[in-house]
Amino acid sequence: PALRRLAHHLLAHYQKGTRPVRDWRTTTNVAIDLMVYAILSVDEKNQVLTTYVWYRQHWTDEFLKWDPARFDNLTQISLPVESIWVPDILINEFVDVGKSPHVPYVYVSHHGEVQNLKPIQVMTACSLDIYNFPFDVQNCSLTFTSWLHHIRDINLSLWRQPELVKFDRSVFMNQGEWELLYVLSHFQEFSVKSSDSYAEMKFYVVIRRRPLFYTVSLLLPSIFLMIMDIVGFYLPPHSGERVSFKITLLLGYSVFLIIVSDTLPATAVGTPLIGIYFVVCMALLVISLTETILIVRLVHKQDLQPHVPEWVKHLLLERATLLLCIRDRKKFSQSGTQSLDTSRQVENNDSTAKPTPYVCEDPRECGAGGGTRFALAFAGRMEGSAALQEVLHETTAIRQLLEKREEFRDVAREWLQVGYVLDVLLFRVYLAAVLAYSITLGTLWSVWRDA
Repeated sequence: PALRRLAHHLLAHYQKGTRPVRDWRTTTNVAIDLMVYAILSVDEKNQVLTTYVWYRQHWTDEFLKWDPARFDNLTQISLPVESIWVPDILINEFVDVGKSPHVPYVYVSHHGEVQNLKPIQVMTACSLDIYNFPFDVQNCSLTFTSWLHHIRDINLSLWRQPELVKFDRSVFMNQGEWELLYVLSHFQEFSVKSSDSYAEMKFYVVIRRRPLFYTVSLLLPSIFLMIMDIVGFYLPPHSGERVSFKITLLLGYSVFLIIVSDTLPATAVGTPLIGIYFVVCMALLVISLTETILIVRLVHKQDLQPHVPEWVKHLLLERATLLLCIRDRKKFSQSGTQSLDTSRQVENNDSTAKPTPYVCEDPRECGAGGGTRFALAFAGRMEGSAALQEVLHETTAIRQLLEKREEFRDVAREWLQVGYVLDVLLFRVYLAAVLAYSITLGTLWSVWRDA
């Protein structure tokens, strides 16, 4: 058969140990091509990229030429790759041998052109930048070069045009976490300390992460918890429920960070911005809880506090209310109105309860039994005066108690007004900080997403 005769003719005296040129000064030109089939994994911690590529190379073997007329017009034949010379082209970034299928044959044409087509699982080192996670774009290089032969022996070139290689996604499996943007190619010469130069062909594989999964599982829960923290400010400041609500949110956010800690990429060289975002959100929750504790401390247990200082009244109850456009400053001061009315009624009762002296209405009565009646009246007056003194003493004590209680309530109302105004002021400052932080992060991530 023609195939057997041609294979015996080509390999009978073939020596695969030497470069296949008749003149040793002739340079063997190897044209290579690359097509990305799939992105298997991106290991941020170990800085390793695993891809599956279709690799093609062809060169001219001067000892594998024949006349097709002698072999039944046969112009192409497949030969075992172990039987012929193959260039020692490797990838510089190799860190581990992948599970690549073994292709035992190469195609040889009657002009001596050898085509070596094979799929390769490539595990290469790559400098992965995760600062923009989950909107990050990675640029990893695959450098093909001859490990031994310098450029005078083996030179490299690109099989297709760079534009065709750049946007070729015909075989790419576009269903995973990463999408292929483009593949850049670049040829350069490499030398170490004035030694012989080596030819290098670099392919830059540019990929982008799809952020939808991480947006739903990481960003949205955090945003919802921060919104609930802002809504919690609308609870009354004199209510103790706000403190427990803030503590519950803080505990919930801590559990959320523990759950998502395995999802975040980790490297020894940097921290992603989303990690900083989580830390800042935790700090904001702590600041919110601290503010709530301060306000609750102001509006509770006012009996033990002195009067509000005048400078505090001037700054918060006059200047701050105008600045914050607070019209109803005495929102929490209505609770003392009833006690004020009660004290006023007690004062009126005290004024009407004054004792009147004993007066004889009938003069004859006073003149007839003057001595006996006078003695009896004097004794009665003495007894009534003692009882009256006791009643007056008790009434005075009650009045002093009511006045003191009213004073305490006035102090409580003042501190309640101060706490209310201060709560509104701190809430607006907190809200402005959260909005500024959110707009900054949203702008950065939008720019990185559209870049």
